[in-house]
Amino acid sequence: MTDTDSPASPMLTLNDGRTMPQLGFGTYKLDNDKVGEPISIALDEGYQLVDTASFYDNEEGVGKALTDAPDIWLTTKLWNADQGAEKAHDAFKRSLDRLGRDAVDLFLIHWPCPDDDRYVETWQALIAMREAGLAKSIGVSNFLPEHLDRIIAETGVTPAVNQIELHPTFQQRELQDYHQEKGIVTQSWSPLGRGASFDDPIIAGIAKEVGREPSAVVLRWHIQHGLAPIPKATSRDHISGNFDATDFSLNDDQMNRIDTMDDPDGRTGPHPLEVNAGS
Repeated sequence: MTDTDSPASPMLTLNDGRTMPQLGFGTYKLDNDKVGEPISIALDEGYQLVDTASFYDNEEGVGKALTDAPDIWLTTKLWNADQGAEKAHDAFKRSLDRLGRDAVDLFLIHWPCPDDDRYVETWQALIAMREAGLAKSIGVSNFLPEHLDRIIAETGVTPAVNQIELHPTFQQRELQDYHQEKGIVTQSWSPLGRGASFDDPIIAGIAKEVGREPSAVVLRWHIQHGLAPIPKATSRDHISGNFDATDFSLNDDQMNRIDTMDDPDGRTGPHPLEVNAGS
């Protein structure tokens, strides 16, 4: 549920009772020694959530950038090769060391890797991490309903978040509906679709109507649908332009026009069934 009383800092309530900033700052492909400056800019602009991962190889830089910002929501992820009960615990400890934290706000399994069939025991490890207070909330990324059904059935614990590829030209509506039914927050990676839709007449037209950048229009669409986008940017103009999504609204007609852009074949990243521990 979106907290519309605080438009400058929208929040979502997770199924574990905690509240998470809805608009986050992504750090994929930001080098370890260069990630600090964009994070500093993002915090200046008002971002309250930073997303990283072991795979991004920048956890140390992210941790240093957040040294004086302990209240910023911090998410990291377990990489594929580290799945399994014992390996997951060891990998998580290494992530905490790199981040310089005693705990993180959200820890995710990065991919299900179904061919390796270790995601259930890995999920059990994350449950133990939450119970120990090391990961305040736990979730998954790139999981399909079949994977979610299994971990819920075998552990009785529903992920708080599933972070998936989602943008106007790949909306994953069936998965969104599944999340809604299960009380899982949908977090959107690549929420801008790599900017491919910015020149689309629908996005460009709405941007002109509301006097905002196309990126802000797309992110506002996510926010009003109750999604949690985590865009990446490096320049102050782009970081600021993205955060503008928090201080205006789209009308129903504008939302519906963006909804029509959906393409079931619009995936730009890997398919979850094709990723394994060796990927």
